[in-house]
Amino acid sequence: MIGIQPIDQYARDISDEKQASVIDGSSKGTEKRYHSLHQDYPDPDAIRKLAASIKDHTLHHLGEYLAKAEESLTSRGVNVHYASTDEDARQTILAILRQHGVTQLTKSKSMAAEEIHLNPFLIENGVECLESDLGEFIIQLDGDEPSHIVKPIIHKNRRDIAKTFVREGVAEDYNDDPETITRRARVFLREKYMAAQAGITGANFVCADTGRLALITNEGNSRFGMAPVQVHIALVGIEKVIPQEKDLAVFLNLLGRSATGQQLTVYTEFINGPRSVNQPDGPEHMHVVFMDNGRTDVLASNCREILRCIRCGACQNVCPVYRQASGHAYRSTYGGPVGAVLSPILFGSRFPELADLPKASSLCGACNEVCPVDIPIPDLLLRLRDKAKKESVPSAGAIPMSPFATLATSPSLWRTAMTMSKAMNHLPIQVAPIKPLQDWLGQRTLPDSKGGDFRKWMKTHQAAAARGRKAP
Repeated sequence: MIGIQPIDQYARDISDEKQASVIDGSSKGTEKRYHSLHQDYPDPDAIRKLAASIKDHTLHHLGEYLAKAEESLTSRGVNVHYASTDEDARQTILAILRQHGVTQLTKSKSMAAEEIHLNPFLIENGVECLESDLGEFIIQLDGDEPSHIVKPIIHKNRRDIAKTFVREGVAEDYNDDPETITRRARVFLREKYMAAQAGITGANFVCADTGRLALITNEGNSRFGMAPVQVHIALVGIEKVIPQEKDLAVFLNLLGRSATGQQLTVYTEFINGPRSVNQPDGPEHMHVVFMDNGRTDVLASNCREILRCIRCGACQNVCPVYRQASGHAYRSTYGGPVGAVLSPILFGSRFPELADLPKASSLCGACNEVCPVDIPIPDLLLRLRDKAKKESVPSAGAIPMSPFATLATSPSLWRTAMTMSKAMNHLPIQVAPIKPLQDWLGQRTLPDSKGGDFRKWMKTHQAAAARGRKAP
């Protein structure tokens, strides 16, 4: 049925100010990535392909590397847990907090935690859970959702943030100077760090051979969150394991440049486990929760390459659809091209309304070109579209192609249509034969039809050639 896709609707309704923030933030990220990579490497594509091969190897032997990572972590005094579903992960973390008597904690930025809606769950169960990443902190104050994997408040501007700070009591007076906003958040959060009993983080990478966790941030909030607490919990998707610590040389060089255009992020931390007797501070207890939550389903699908993703957000920055609609239009934790592939597989059985996401793409291929692990996102989107067609999954905005197929395979009908096509240039939308078609055309500006002249040219050319003289 012809209709308006949810993302089309969201892009139409988004405010000019919000859209400007998204376009500005994403385009700058793309420019910085390009300059950083091409300035430092003569052949960035070779490094992308190396990273892709490491990831593919890991995914092919994931069970083996998870077991090795567990062994390495355990040898460092880390408690390892496995969670099959989002509910398992939430309950496991809550049980750990109750075991240690934790009622107050700070949390570093984690897409895995966003994926399972950890914050509201812990708050409902009596645990004060405060986001310490500045962007996520603002999202939490507003009761909002992240709009970008790396820059969660890409859809907000400094005026929005200054108003939030006054409304929520973080600041006494309005001031939208970025430095002032940051300083006020710092003062507020420092007290929370010192009062916390536990810290929750994600992990960008887990090295199977050594058991070290790599945490990549630009604010140092994960470091502050772990220093004064007794308990550290890391929630990690099972795909974050890499074979060896030396592989970090490849991924760290790609991640910073792809995410923010930096050669290296400001804080690159290697977590060895709970603090040793020689360390003055740090958590005495450390837990790593490896979460599946649909990842084995992705691994078994023909879209397994999406699990290479290192959450840099480069595909979001470059995507023309994302820029127009923002991450919220995807109605899932993961927006943009990566979300258009990942969300329907991870969450599709629980949220079938996400089936339209693979169609939220122009298939221009820019997402594949910028991906640091060379994920063929356009190919994966086509595979999901084909799957939806074979399973007869309804999708808003889908145009029935059978009438076009009949038209395109009948020469006489095609010639008639081409002859009449120019007349459509002069007909208003309102005369479209069915209302859904009117709605669809009302959302799109189609180019003028210029068909019908090629056959005339060819006929003249063939006649002239038959007479032995040059066609006009």
